[in-house]
Amino acid sequence: MQKFLIAAVAVLAATAAHGADIAGRPYTKAAALSAAYNWSGFYIGLNAGYGWEDPSVAYAPNQTVISGAGATYPTGSWNNSGALGGLQAGYNWQFDRRWVAGLEADIDASAIKGSDASAGRVGYGAAAFTTSQKVDWFGTVRGRIGFLPTDRLLVYGTGGLAYGEVKEATSMFHAGLNVTGGGFGVSCPTNQTCFVGSASGVRTGWTAGAGFEYAFAQNLTVKAEYLYVDLGGSSVVGTALNGNGQTPASYTASISRLGFNIVRGGLNYRF
Repeated sequence: MQKFLIAAVAVLAATAAHGADIAGRPYTKAAALSAAYNWSGFYIGLNAGYGWEDPSVAYAPNQTVISGAGATYPTGSWNNSGALGGLQAGYNWQFDRRWVAGLEADIDASAIKGSDASAGRVGYGAAAFTTSQKVDWFGTVRGRIGFLPTDRLLVYGTGGLAYGEVKEATSMFHAGLNVTGGGFGVSCPTNQTCFVGSASGVRTGWTAGAGFEYAFAQNLTVKAEYLYVDLGGSSVVGTALNGNGQTPASYTASISRLGFNIVRGGLNYRF
């Protein structure tokens, strides 16, 4: 019995020593899991990029006095292109772990421009027609719907209203023209600009595109996107500088729909 008691005391003493050793070790709290990134909220930012399009034009006389035998009114096409840049602001609503909806408005200054030069004949003389087009500035108001492959990467589609100021001009340079008929006329010295015309104004249309946005910091995101912007078709009338004693004759340059492509990058600050 005495031996059993001695053995029991030894076991209890060893157990107590082991428990004391465990209690003496420092406790380290497990690292907390980081919260998922939340896209909801307002943001503002900057963007810059490049735009291009391929318009066409058809020239046609408005009076018979400049559409007689030997007259040839051409068609032409050209490339508009240039840099662009501006501001955007918007709001995102993350309504699901993987889905974000939002609204964005932007306005950009633009250097998208170009011109056509086409040869024809008017009144048996050689004629050189030119037409130019420039997008001075444009803006959009768009809805966005996006998917989150990861918490910080947003892939989205977008579309909505587009508007912008467009300037257009046309002219005709002639080898020499002096005609009247039907109450209209034109008198033009040799190798001079005989007809000129211009038009400008704010036009509205639509836009659609897609892009992606990445949150590289808590309040900063970068984005890249493509947009197609359609501001509709138009025409410009070129009128004779000298009517030869009659009402100045004219022609019309009918320009195809102004639909330009945009690629741009941006930086946003989220509030």
